[in-house]
Amino acid sequence: MSGFGAAQKYDPFARLLHWLIVLLLIAQYIVAWTMPGIHRGTKPVGLIVVHLDLGAFIIAIMIVRLLWRIVRKEPAPVEGSTLLRGVAHLTHGLLYLLLIVQPVLGWVNASSRGWQVTLFGVNLPSLAATGSALGHQLGGVHRLLAWGMLGLIGLHVIAALYHQLVLRDRLLRRMA
Repeated sequence: MSGFGAAQKYDPFARLLHWLIVLLLIAQYIVAWTMPGIHRGTKPVGLIVVHLDLGAFIIAIMIVRLLWRIVRKEPAPVEGSTLLRGVAHLTHGLLYLLLIVQPVLGWVNASSRGWQVTLFGVNLPSLAATGSALGHQLGGVHRLLAWGMLGLIGLHVIAALYHQLVLRDRLLRRMA
């Protein structure tokens, strides 16, 4: 498994979207861990608003990323065992799913609290009625999935390092 040619790299726009999501996730986790706890009566101010805005932006970027992935051909899969390719495919699929579902659940929870979610200053529609019990419960799912997504991200990073340092197949060049 020697090096990858230019045709096997992701195109520049796909790489930009990937690294933009990485930066947004780093920012989102930092904000989530430093913002005040959310309880009954909490007002959407400061870091909470930043968290909501970042979540809406992540959804928007992921929609663009999904559409781009549909219309653009991806590089050929990396050679390797069927098991490793299956795990890679499953991990990527779950990451894509969580990168949309996770912020949508946060949006539903925000809506159930009567908070406005915006994207570039444009008010987005409410996804739940104010006071919705289901919307409040989905806030707990949102928090739980944040840890699951962090685990998947860790697996993704470990796999990339395994390819680079153990297999030495230069896989990282596809997204660099």
